[in-house]
Amino acid sequence: MGSRQYIAAYDISSPRRLRGALKILLSYAIGRQKSVFECELDVHCWDELHTRMEELIDPAEDRFMILPTSSVRPWDSLGIAPCHDRRDFFLIE
Repeated sequence: MGSRQYIAAYDISSPRRLRGALKILLSYAIGRQKSVFECELDVHCWDELHTRMEELIDPAEDRFMILPTSSVRPWDSLGIAPCHDRRDFFLIE
């Protein structure tokens, strides 16, 4: 399976974790604006990015999301905000 495009974003409260998140995301990003990154990831890289961010963030204080730009894989969210099964939006490919 080839690479797919995702949007990754974070809201991190600790300056130390924020620097760590920036370093991690920059290693996967093909574009960015502030704390939102465009990434092209294959399955292995998606899993690796998810694991690295899961190990970094404090789920009681921080939030990290990976959103597909296609419907191939469901979106994922880690951290303080509740995860919702959103059906009230759509993506144009």
